[in-house]
Amino acid sequence: MKEPSVLDFVKSRLMPWKYPPVELPPETEPTDDLSTSAVSQVAPAPEAASRTTGALQPPAFVEEEHAALDKAPRTTLQLPWRSLLALFLAAAAQFSLGPSPQRAWLPGVVLLLAALTTAMWAIYRGELFAASSTDEADSADAPAAGVQQISLHLPSMLISGILAFIAFWSFSDLHFGFINLSLLILAVFFTMRIFWRPSPPPVASWLARLRPGPGPYRISISRSALLAALAIGWVAFFRYYRLGSVPPEMNSDHAEKLMDVMRVLMGNTMIFFPTNGGREALQFYLVAGLHQYFAVPLGFDILKLVTISVGFLALPFIYLLGKELGGARLAWLAFLFAGIAYWPNVVARAAMRLPFYMLFTAAVLYFLVRGLRTMQRRDFALAGLALGLSFYGYSADRILPLVVILAVVLFLLHRQSAGKRQLVILGFLALVAVSAVVFLPLLRYIASEPDAFLFRTMTRMSGLERPLEQPALLILLSNTWRALAMFSWDAGEVWVVSVPGAPALGVISGALFYLGALLMLVRYLRQRSWQDLFWLLSIPVLLLPSTLSLAFPNENPNLYRTGGAFVPVFLMVALAADSLMSALQRQVGGKNGLRLAWVLALALLAFTSLQDYHMVFSQYAERYRLSAWNTSEMGRTAKGFIETFSQADTGRALPNVWVVGYPHWVDTRLVAVQAGYPGVDFQIFTDQLEITLEIPGAKLFIFHPDDEIAEQTLQLLYPGGWLQRHTSATPGKDYMVYLALPGAP
Repeated sequence: MKEPSVLDFVKSRLMPWKYPPVELPPETEPTDDLSTSAVSQVAPAPEAASRTTGALQPPAFVEEEHAALDKAPRTTLQLPWRSLLALFLAAAAQFSLGPSPQRAWLPGVVLLLAALTTAMWAIYRGELFAASSTDEADSADAPAAGVQQISLHLPSMLISGILAFIAFWSFSDLHFGFINLSLLILAVFFTMRIFWRPSPPPVASWLARLRPGPGPYRISISRSALLAALAIGWVAFFRYYRLGSVPPEMNSDHAEKLMDVMRVLMGNTMIFFPTNGGREALQFYLVAGLHQYFAVPLGFDILKLVTISVGFLALPFIYLLGKELGGARLAWLAFLFAGIAYWPNVVARAAMRLPFYMLFTAAVLYFLVRGLRTMQRRDFALAGLALGLSFYGYSADRILPLVVILAVVLFLLHRQSAGKRQLVILGFLALVAVSAVVFLPLLRYIASEPDAFLFRTMTRMSGLERPLEQPALLILLSNTWRALAMFSWDAGEVWVVSVPGAPALGVISGALFYLGALLMLVRYLRQRSWQDLFWLLSIPVLLLPSTLSLAFPNENPNLYRTGGAFVPVFLMVALAADSLMSALQRQVGGKNGLRLAWVLALALLAFTSLQDYHMVFSQYAERYRLSAWNTSEMGRTAKGFIETFSQADTGRALPNVWVVGYPHWVDTRLVAVQAGYPGVDFQIFTDQLEITLEIPGAKLFIFHPDDEIAEQTLQLLYPGGWLQRHTSATPGKDYMVYLALPGAP
């Protein structure tokens, strides 16, 4: 290695963010003992990421130095104490900022600044740094491979244009049908065929691999496969455990969703559902398909099963993005930390369209980042397919085109785009073309019903429903500040999708997030990789669906409209964890260093698992139970009555069960759902009770304990009835039951 010059030393002191530090060697006598010899303190400049472990590959002179030190006897254990101290201070900051009776922001901010300062010290000393991204490692590969990709499949272009035009007009009734959906699928296929280049090996070679060879056969499971299965199983436990009881009750929004599912099952296959402020349709079709083809009963469980599965499907893309960011080890860390985290777990369990924002953000960004690295147009086409589908998921997905534009612009402005700009523009056109064709049904709907499609968005962004309290820019700045603080301070007061007042991240994940953001910023300043800057800037952009709630700033922040930001956040969490493991591995050296690195990772994951388990299955479940009305208990009461008393002689298709309406009480449709009658409303008002006299058979009435008028009316109409107060398992949720038997005086 070339010896550092005086100029190198001066540059390292004046511009430490750009040049590696150079230390003057100590004035000692020459010696042959490697354990006491003066060694260079030059910070290892990241060069390439290992594809198997995600660990940083240091320069050659550092490898030689570490190899020599490993051979030399060590009398003391050398730990990266600055890095570990930074982690401890960051965790203490996150803990102090959490909910508590003496909650104050100043101690937490001071601790966080101390943590970041200590981390900068560790980075300056060459003790802590992030692994290079795959984008940086492969930056020289794509131009040569991409030169041959300029050609387009012109016949497919002609066919897709004709099919897209016909498909657009075939959706004039604003409903999906067999013919128009078939035309759309064909249009998408031929649009992707324009840009898609077949990649070797051909299908025949893949089929040849599947043919069984000569025996005998032996099944073996590698250690890595076993560890991967354990990781997936652990995450699946967190996502699907207690599916039926967490959360325990439905709310009115779930009743609206089940009504839309019933419309689909009855053949009303709308492109967009204008009910309840307007809602995208994908969730309803998934629930309807699961019910119709797999006989899963309609109710809360099927809604949760679909949304939890959608949230789970986002995790493989988090893993793949982790590999792009720094290797396989970082990818598994991202998968685990995101999989067990409280934030995405409760958003998925809320049984609403919310996790589609997480899924499509992860999918679009993976294919886009991979496409910008490999310059393969098929990756851009797949990103366009995911982007087009996202518009049918959740309204927050409408921000994704802006995220895509941000990524492409940043790539074009950085050195990684040298010699590839023509390919990038062509890939971007592929993305736009495919997503536009997938979007055609919604485009047809917007052309016919623009107000219905934009109503929910406009009521939040403008004074259409409620006047803005301040100038829009001031509200946006305030909203952005509070949204950025949600990771450590307060993620909102919506008890349906959060623990009110709690931050979005736990003690460990929050600490790692801030360290990861710092490491990514430093890596960008050193390597100028577009991807690092993109991940940092993507967070405020992905928060926009929440921060743009200008008319209702109290709805910001929240865990669901900010859900797309969980992708870069947990990538930074994993980046910090991987960097700390690498620091331990380098500093200690040998097998002991590797063991200690994994001990640290497992300890962090174990602590995070315990905290997030408590957050989801204790705090969130209990707070939700205390806040929601106990329609499940009322439904069980109604179901018991229906099973006890035959309805055959009543002449009615519906049971003789009614819930007397009362202000700010239960949604009576949910009581019917819990009793096994989705789509039915058990509601009746006090002035309507008299009409039940004409109905034969036993009758059950449920009413609010404070509704004295309902009680007096029922006793007057059915003087021989039986009245009982049902004591609920949830305090303050009792209800009255009045049973009127046939023939009673």
